[in-house]
Amino acid sequence: MIRPTAAADTEALVPLAQETGVFKPHEIRALREVLDDYFSTNQKLGHRCVTFEQSGQILGFAYYAPAAMTDRTWYLYWIAVTRQTQARGIGGKLLKFVEEDIQRAGGRVLFIETSSLPTYNLTRKFYIKHAYEHAATLAGYYADGDDMIVFRKHFGTPQQQPAPSASASIPANAAPT
Repeated sequence: MIRPTAAADTEALVPLAQETGVFKPHEIRALREVLDDYFSTNQKLGHRCVTFEQSGQILGFAYYAPAAMTDRTWYLYWIAVTRQTQARGIGGKLLKFVEEDIQRAGGRVLFIETSSLPTYNLTRKFYIKHAYEHAATLAGYYADGDDMIVFRKHFGTPQQQPAPSASASIPANAAPT
């Protein structure tokens, strides 16, 4: 089941990410800060975090948010699945949930940044498998020899909202209150 992440989940999500063997120590420290900020303020700003739980065990999570000062652009900041359950469809279910949630929110495009290091080969293949396009490479972004690879998926234009009914509109000659 995919559910909203609770503050108590932090103690499981940080080691889960660490045990994948993909993230660097400073990224793991940043994850704890990201989750702390999420529960203190960022959740109110539209950031979202969801957890995949099965039989009472947390097996993965995703953290995503709208990008400030953009037209319905979103970023997937974190997605991780336990090392023992990787390549079993959980990451794909989380990613699909994120995409559908963003689309329900009227999102237009989702960006994902990852590393060019060999340890991220499976990560990059995962995004390509899920129909993401390789949108950009920023050479030496993370460090010399560690480029940023940017993936994107465009969701198309959401249907236009119907115009408000005449009874809901304010007459042009209405006086301010």
